[in-house]
Amino acid sequence: MILELHILQNFAPSNLNRDDTGSPKDCEFGGHRRARISSQCFKRAIRQAFKSERLIDEANLASRTKRLVDEITKRLKEGGKSEEEARRVVENILNGVKLTVKDDGKTQYLLFLGADEINAIAGLCLQHWEALSAIAAVPANEDGAKKAKAKDAKKAGAEAIPPEIKKAMLEVLNGGKAADLALFGRMLADLPDKNVHAASQVAHAISTNKISLEFDFYTAVDDLKPDDNQGSDMLGTVEFNSACFYRYANVDVEQLKKNLDGDAELANKTIEAFIRAAVTAIPTGKQNSMAAQNPPSFVLAVARDAGLWSLANAFVKPVRPNHEGDLIENSIRALDGYWGDLTGMYGKDQIRGAWVASLARNGLVNLKDTKVANLPELIGSVMSRLHEQSQEGRQ
Repeated sequence: MILELHILQNFAPSNLNRDDTGSPKDCEFGGHRRARISSQCFKRAIRQAFKSERLIDEANLASRTKRLVDEITKRLKEGGKSEEEARRVVENILNGVKLTVKDDGKTQYLLFLGADEINAIAGLCLQHWEALSAIAAVPANEDGAKKAKAKDAKKAGAEAIPPEIKKAMLEVLNGGKAADLALFGRMLADLPDKNVHAASQVAHAISTNKISLEFDFYTAVDDLKPDDNQGSDMLGTVEFNSACFYRYANVDVEQLKKNLDGDAELANKTIEAFIRAAVTAIPTGKQNSMAAQNPPSFVLAVARDAGLWSLANAFVKPVRPNHEGDLIENSIRALDGYWGDLTGMYGKDQIRGAWVASLARNGLVNLKDTKVANLPELIGSVMSRLHEQSQEGRQ
């Protein structure tokens, strides 16, 4: 079964997700300029919510980092090993499976590893300490006449790792039952068989309305400046916009279970956490100066057997406030109308349930029978349907 989320969220003036020039990200859609928040931005906010709101146990979360050597070295030091030797041991075992460590001690690219995977790598280092430390101590040149280049030394150390240790190292790279890794997947360029196919897709959020870029001219005054001196000591501009965003995401339930090694209970906890985090997570860009802490006004959850429907085309024609409603209300009407168009053309055979939690009191026609009282009821309905589907699959 597939779970879809459709969210409408109106943000006050803000710059939540910036491009390389500091401008709010945008795009053209339907022939009009729209505000945009990247999928990566929302996925990070969701992952942060997993941790900050304690939606998922830390043992079932992953870290994306280049500083894996530092992290494991710290753990080995706590076990009584010297930092210099520990660092060489960790670098050799990572290089031995092509997770290259550069001269600055960081991995060549960001690694997305579950907490269990990191613990297991540290455990392997301790388990095979004598063999690994002996390799780390071998000089690169047998005659010892001069030190080899660092690159050659790393290569020699990696090649000297016994096959059984390499095999054990590869076996621990199994995803570690990390919920966020299972949802969003990972790619290890040098170990393609250790890639994890993402169970979730997250779209770039785009505004339902046409936007124009605005500028905030700011100044700052030196508090200790003499009273007889006028003027500001710093000035500049910050770009911002205000928009109602349509957000779309989905989760393939079976793929999620597969990524979590068949753990159905953890998969259900992950789905519930994903719904909660997707609704509550807000990007952090420029929040200290703009505080656009605006929760969603509309959440639609859809459970289906197959097929995926983004409802973005409900907003090909930009939404505008008018006498019938404000921007949010008219965005809800547009989405409701498009849902009716899609179900009218393609039917509802694949849809197992739909639930709407909305701040709007009116405006629903095609989705009016799906309305629930609040977000907890929506989540409870989704989880009940998932449980029913699971029971049906066992029969």
